[in-house]
Amino acid sequence: MSFSRLLASFIRRHWQSYGAAACMLAIIAVLTVLVPRRVGAVIDGLVARRLSGHALAMELAILVAMGIAIYFLRVGWRLQLFSAAYQFGVELRTGLYRRLSLQGPDFYQRQRTGDLMALATNDVDAVEMAAGEAFLAGFDGTLTLVMVLGMMFLGVDWRLTAIALLPFPFMAFAFWRISTRVHDASAAALDRFGDLNDHVQETLAGVRTLRALGLEERSAAQFATLAHNAADANFEAQRWEAAYEPAVGMTLTAATALALSLGGYLVWQGLLTIGLLTSFSMYLGQLIWPMFAAGWVLALIERGRAAWGRLQPVLDEPLTIADAGTVDAVQPGTLAAENLSFRYPGQTGEALHEVSFALAPGKTLGLVGATGAGKSTLLRLILKQYRPQAGTLNWGAHALDDYRLDALRDAIAWVPQESFLFSASIADNIALARPDASREDIRHVAELAAIHDDILRFPSGYDTPVGERGVTLSGGQRQRVAIARALLADSPLLLLDDALSAVDTGTELRILQHLRETRIGRTVIIASHRLSAVADADRILVLRNGRIAEQGTHAELLARGGWYEKQWRYQQLEASLDAL
Repeated sequence: MSFSRLLASFIRRHWQSYGAAACMLAIIAVLTVLVPRRVGAVIDGLVARRLSGHALAMELAILVAMGIAIYFLRVGWRLQLFSAAYQFGVELRTGLYRRLSLQGPDFYQRQRTGDLMALATNDVDAVEMAAGEAFLAGFDGTLTLVMVLGMMFLGVDWRLTAIALLPFPFMAFAFWRISTRVHDASAAALDRFGDLNDHVQETLAGVRTLRALGLEERSAAQFATLAHNAADANFEAQRWEAAYEPAVGMTLTAATALALSLGGYLVWQGLLTIGLLTSFSMYLGQLIWPMFAAGWVLALIERGRAAWGRLQPVLDEPLTIADAGTVDAVQPGTLAAENLSFRYPGQTGEALHEVSFALAPGKTLGLVGATGAGKSTLLRLILKQYRPQAGTLNWGAHALDDYRLDALRDAIAWVPQESFLFSASIADNIALARPDASREDIRHVAELAAIHDDILRFPSGYDTPVGERGVTLSGGQRQRVAIARALLADSPLLLLDDALSAVDTGTELRILQHLRETRIGRTVIIASHRLSAVADADRILVLRNGRIAEQGTHAELLARGGWYEKQWRYQQLEASLDAL
């Protein structure tokens, strides 16, 4: 959608607010052009001695009343305008947020978080200003220009008006050149702000790493460079916007000089009264606002166009996983994969190759293998974060593609490798999927995840704020809070993606014991580097380079003497040494 069509669509939907503001501006324009006419009449009346003291007082009172009316009407149109324009900003931000929340990992691998945040702030503000100030200022300026020129032509003298308009084509040419430069400079300024925003976001997220490596000064130098680039880009945009004012000033100065030269001659010849020449001079002064409004509107429009040029591709970006399913609820059944193959975008090698398995309801599947074997990839396909290039995934009576995304994800509780916690209390983080959960329910799942005792050691217990990304908790504590959150969701399918990697062996055994006691009726898939985490699984898949190298129960794999058996003996030896 073009920028002009975007604005037109919004204005049609909010025509009442824009119409009310336009009516107020029309009244303001009429009153504004009447003021010089009445002033000219008063001057001619005083020169001709036709105005008595009472009549003069009445004329002055009318002028004051017109000024007061203009003041209140200007307040009114701004209230009407900005209530609509701010709503436009809300709609854009809501649409952008909704679109971003539906995109998958592939989208975020190609986008920068800081740049996306800049879109939701500076870019939306620029579009909002174009829909608000620019549109109404353009309407006001155009209406005022037409009415003032009409009064100058018809109410004063057409010859004065014609000669006064001679410099205006040069101003129009200057505006065209300047607006092109403003568009390019505004686009560059928005890009530089996105770079700066991205650096700040990454720095704050990784501040502990920067401190540990002693990179504070280098990061500060990079920030200074990006801030300097952003300032230069904004200065360039402001420099070209400032060029509108000299163009207006030079044009009006030339117009005034030409008009006064001819006007003085006409007064000298008795062809024009002093009052009419005064009115004409005031009308020339009133042309300042339409000219400045034209420059201002062009600057706001070009900024808005540049911002929309950055926003539109993100809003129109196709979803990485289309929500084309029609089944509204998951009826848990056998989870089956048949000849599943997948390659990440931009990669030549396959992450998974012809993987097949069947997992009955209430059973547990273990996924093990070296780093990069494809364990997490398989879980991402089940979560429908990606779609396989070949093969099928079915759950119950339907393929995964037949389910609506919200229905599928409501039926799955997932604990990723890197547990994410929000800037809220521990209790709020655990109850994320069930905000109405009682404190007793939260405490119960915290005990199952072996985090309850740790929580009680905090001064505020379950009400302890965890900080941004859970910065106040250790890695193991964050993982256990995430496990408690998944258990509270009570979904029929539980996915644990190396979710016990940051806890000690004793805590791992306690959590696994609790899971065995509580997972009755719940299907569980555990991906882990620690074989002890999957030893109790009903079936174990050993992945190597995206292929199933071995499969069976824990006892069967040990008897087979392959990779699993060797890795088991190594990890058991390592655990015994750690216990010494």
